[in-house]
Amino acid sequence: MRERIGYLPNIGEESFELKILSFEGRLGKVEFEIPLLSQRQLEKVIATVKKASATVLKSMTVTEIISIIDRAIETMLDRNSPYRRMAEELLPIVTGYDAEMIRLGLTRFLKKFRKPELQRFVIEDFDNPLVLDDFQPRIKGGYSKAMGPDLIFHVWAGNVPALPLWSLISGLLVKGGNIGKVSSSEPLFAGWFAQILVDICPRLADTLAIVWWKGGDEEREKVILPSSDVVVGYGGNHSLESLRKRAPHTTRFLAFGHKISFGVIGNSTLDTRKVWKLAHQAAFDMIQFDQQGCYSPQIYYVQKGGKIAPSEFAKYLAHELESFEKRFPRRGLSFEEVMEVNEWRNQEEISIYSNNNKELLSAHDGRWMVVYEEDAPFSPTCLNRVVKVITFDDIDDIAASIQPYHSFLQTVGIAATPNELFQWAQELGKAGVTRVTAIGEMTSPESGWHHDGRFNLLDLVQMVDIESSAKLLADDLASYHE
Repeated sequence: MRERIGYLPNIGEESFELKILSFEGRLGKVEFEIPLLSQRQLEKVIATVKKASATVLKSMTVTEIISIIDRAIETMLDRNSPYRRMAEELLPIVTGYDAEMIRLGLTRFLKKFRKPELQRFVIEDFDNPLVLDDFQPRIKGGYSKAMGPDLIFHVWAGNVPALPLWSLISGLLVKGGNIGKVSSSEPLFAGWFAQILVDICPRLADTLAIVWWKGGDEEREKVILPSSDVVVGYGGNHSLESLRKRAPHTTRFLAFGHKISFGVIGNSTLDTRKVWKLAHQAAFDMIQFDQQGCYSPQIYYVQKGGKIAPSEFAKYLAHELESFEKRFPRRGLSFEEVMEVNEWRNQEEISIYSNNNKELLSAHDGRWMVVYEEDAPFSPTCLNRVVKVITFDDIDDIAASIQPYHSFLQTVGIAATPNELFQWAQELGKAGVTRVTAIGEMTSPESGWHHDGRFNLLDLVQMVDIESSAKLLADDLASYHE
C-alpha cells in the first residue's frame, strides 16, 4: 500500500482524485499517493481554513502557538519518533541527498525552531510580541494590533528538505490560516509537520492544508489566488513572475526567487595555523545540500598578500572537498544537470588555454570542481559542488564587480579581522548583499534572520491603529464621565 502524503482539513469529502509520485535512488524506490483537489474541493478547503483561522487561531495567544510548534519540533528532533524515522529513511531516496547529510542537516535546521528561538523570531519583528494578541500602547500615543491574514498561500520549492518550515511557521505565528503547495521534488516534510501539529493540538486540524498540483496549473490558481490575503512564493524567478502576474493586485505577493551567495577571505586569515580549518568550513558550506540553497556559496574571493597564496587556498579547498565527498557523496544528478555541469566545465577548460592565471582542480569523476582565477569578474557557477576561487586586492574591487547583480545577491560568508568585517559588510551591503555570516555558517541562517533583507512576520500582518483622539472621545462618552 502506498503512503498518503500531504494534509487536508475535514471538508466532508470521502473521495479524492489521487496522483502517484514516484522516486528512485541509490537506496531504493518509493511511491506516494497525494490528493489532487478538484476546483470545488479546493474551494471547500479554502473556506474551511479561513473559518478556522478566524475562530481558532486568532483566539489563541502567540505563547500558546509557540509552545505547540516547539513540541512539534521536539517530535521531529526525536530520532525514535515515527516521523523522524520516516524522514531519515525516505528523504534520502526522494531527494538523492546522502542519508547522513539529511540526518545532520535536519537536526541543525530544526533546532532553529525551538521555543527560545521562536521567541527571538517574534521579537525580531515586534518589540512587544503581545501586539499579536491584543491592542498595545504605542510610544507616540494610541494603540496598535498586528492582524494576521485569514489565508496565506505558500508555493514551496523542493531544493532543500524541510525548507517550507520557514514560511509555514511564520504564518502560524501571525495566526494566519495556511495552505501550502508542495513541490514534486520534495512533497513529504510539510505534510508530516502539519499532521504532528494536529496530533499535538487537534484544534488546529482545520487551520492548514498541504496540497499538491503541477506548477503552472492556472485552473487551480484561479481559485486560490483571489482568495488569498498573502501569497508567499519560492522558486525560479520566471515562474514567480508568472505567478505574480496572475495574482490580484489586492493580494500581497512575497517572492523569494533565485539568489547568489559568495565568501570573502581576508589575507590576515591565510596562515598555516588557520587555513586548514577555514578551508574545511568553506567546503562544508559548499557540500551542504550540494549548493541548492540560495545561501550556498558559488565563489570564494581570496585576498592577495597573505602568508598562504590564494592559489594555495584553492588547493586546500579542493582537498577538503575530496574528503567530504568520501563522507557525504554528492547526490546523483539529472540528465539536464549533468549536461549543464559538463558544458560549464568544457567552457572553463577551454578558457584556461588563453589564461595563464587560471587553473581547474577537480575530482577524477567530476563530482566537485574548483576553478582558480586571478582578478576575474563576478560569475556564478553551475552549482552541485562547483566553485570559483577569485583573487582580489581591495573590497572595492568586489563591490564594483557584484554591483550589476544587485537584485540577485543574498549571503556573504566573511573571514576577516573585526575592523574589516564591519567595513566590508558596509560596502557589500551597499552593493546588494543582505546577510553577512561566518564561513561555515552560510547554509544555516539564524532564527529570525531578515530573509532577502525583509521581515519574516511584519510582511505578513496588517497593523491596526487606534489613535489617541479615539480614546479621548471614548472617555468623554463613557457612562462614568462627569
